[in-house]
This record gives sequence, structure tokens and C-alpha cells, in this order.
Amino acid sequence: MKYRALLLAAFTFLSVSSGMSMAADNKQNLDSVKQKIQMSLGMQVTSIGDAPVPGLLQVQTDKGLFYTSDDGKYFLQARIFNLDEGMRNETETTLTKMRIDGIEHFKDSVIEYKADKEKYVVNVFTDITCGYCRKLHNQMEEYNDLGITVRYLAFPRAGINSKPYQDMVSVWCAANPQKALDEAKGGENVAKASCSNQVAEQYNFGQSVGVNGTPNIVLPDGSVVPGYQPPEKLLQAIQHAS
Repeated sequence: MKYRALLLAAFTFLSVSSGMSMAADNKQNLDSVKQKIQMSLGMQVTSIGDAPVPGLLQVQTDKGLFYTSDDGKYFLQARIFNLDEGMRNETETTLTKMRIDGIEHFKDSVIEYKADKEKYVVNVFTDITCGYCRKLHNQMEEYNDLGITVRYLAFPRAGINSKPYQDMVSVWCAANPQKALDEAKGGENVAKASCSNQVAEQYNFGQSVGVNGTPNIVLPDGSVVPGYQPPEKLLQAIQHAS
């Protein structure tokens, strides 16, 4: 009995040690691939781990969602579909979760136009110089009348430190951000203002979840409707996604 107990203990020790060694090797490989991507491509990797496809790694970066071979040799920008699950878009599933989590982080730094009888909430990446963003904004009362609350996140298309970026910082830092945004989208000059703000963070977050133009509308379930949508069509899109 003692002999069998010793054998069992030895086997358990070897199994645990082997598991720990494999975990350490896996972490070392992930760290190596992460470093390679950051050094070679200048991207900041926020998360790296197994992809839905064996042999691939899923990489979340400040420039979007990508995949690599497990040795970091090949870098892919792709969409992964699961044929066994009715062509489920695995890439979009991941991005949807990223959007929902990220939007929650910015809930206190959006500029909100709340519907009196709120039924739905959409988050819109916007730029004050964007023509279709202004068109959407001019119909705000119609969206609100349909029960749609609109929350704006900043996405200055010209990038960080551009004039639109500086103007959007001033809007977000204004004593009355909603009024300042109304005026900016109406083509009026933006009064300079500064404060601690998350405009750059919102812009970077948008890039990380695939935003490359405005308006970009994130529906309540985390899916996206790119581009301007008239009030009734947006309502239909929300209801279809619900």
C-alpha cells in the first residue's frame, strides 16, 4: 500500500510540475509574440490569447483585433466564421464584448441626449466636422421622440492633437458640454476650454474596436451600424438586433 501511495504521489507531483512548466512556456511564448508585434508594428497589445481557431492567437491592440500564428511569424487581419454554429462571426462576437465593456468604462464621460420616454440607448462615435454627424445631430429630437437616447463618444477623425481634436476637448470641457456640442455641430467657433478629459481615450478605444469613420453607431447589444441612419431606420436596426 505504501509503495502504491508513493507511486501515486510521484505521479501527481510530475503531472503538476509538467502542467506548471507548460503554463510557464505558454506565457513566455505569448510575451514573446506580444513584444514582437509591438516592436515590429508599433501597436500596443492590450490582450493576447488563444483564438477560436487552433494554432492561432487572438490579439487585441490599440489599432483593432488581429490574429497571429502561435509562433508570431504570420500576422492576420481577418474575420473568423464558425460553420458548425450557423456561420457565427467569432470575430464580431469578440468585438461586441469589447465594445460593451469599453462603453461601460466611458459612461460618465459621454455627452448624452436623453429621451423623455427612453426605450433604447445607442452610443455614437462622432466628429464635430463630419457632415453626416451633423445631419444625425440635427434630427436629435426625432430620435428622442422614438425613445432613443443618444450618447456621444469623441472620435476626431484627423487624429490626436489635430484642430478638431483640440476643439472636441474644448467641447467636452465646456461648462455646458451639450450646448457647446450643439454650437460646434452648427458650425460655430468653439470657445477654448481645458480640463481632465477622456477624449483621447475615447478615440483610441474607437480605433481598438474597428471604428474608422463617423458617425459610428453602437447598438445596445454591442453590434455596430456604420454611418448615418435616419431615425426610423435606426429604430428598426435596434429592434432587429434586440
